[in-house]
Amino acid sequence: MTPVLVPLTTPDEVETFLAENPISGVFKAGTCHKTMQGFGVLETFLKDHELPIGFIRVVDWRPASNHVAARTGIQHQSPQLIVFKDGEPVFDVDNWDITADALEPVFEKFVPARGEAQPVTASGPASSPVASTVEPYKQLMRAFLSGELPDWAFQDRYVNMFRDDASLRSQGEFELLSNLFGDPDAYHGGLHQLGAPQERGDLKQRVQELLSAL
Repeated sequence: MTPVLVPLTTPDEVETFLAENPISGVFKAGTCHKTMQGFGVLETFLKDHELPIGFIRVVDWRPASNHVAARTGIQHQSPQLIVFKDGEPVFDVDNWDITADALEPVFEKFVPARGEAQPVTASGPASSPVASTVEPYKQLMRAFLSGELPDWAFQDRYVNMFRDDASLRSQGEFELLSNLFGDPDAYHGGLHQLGAPQERGDLKQRVQELLSAL
């Protein structure tokens, strides 16, 4: 079952989300590899537990992020997960500390498993699930395969897009997207990088395989 992800772009949306969901989480998404990795860990727990997640893209929706920090007294970090009960924070964790070991006891204590009775809210379900999009990657790959971009330009645009991507991606999407060039945080640009992709095999063939998989 797809987790419920609710975009929180303003302070009012934060308040509404917390009021409608007695048990909930807020995930602050940054623009680096840590965000995707942290959300991948969280996602494994959301598959088996009922926890609506309000997510904040910090760069784009800073007023909402600042409101959460002011409301809770928890210093802003990204990525960051805060679990709320009846509108009050009961747990928070940041950055590389978003691990299975950190989340397991919190989910066991506060978050009901899927299929258990859920608190009823006055306004009903929070929101429809939000799907991430890989369309920008597909467009870039099609441009490369059609010959519009040379290898070096495709690699540079792809890796920088991936590194700066603030989307909340599933673990599966992250693993697929990282297949071409590896860890985006290890990329520093420059012509000296051009040999590495070829060591993984024919680039166009791998791009075609990835495009088909997406």
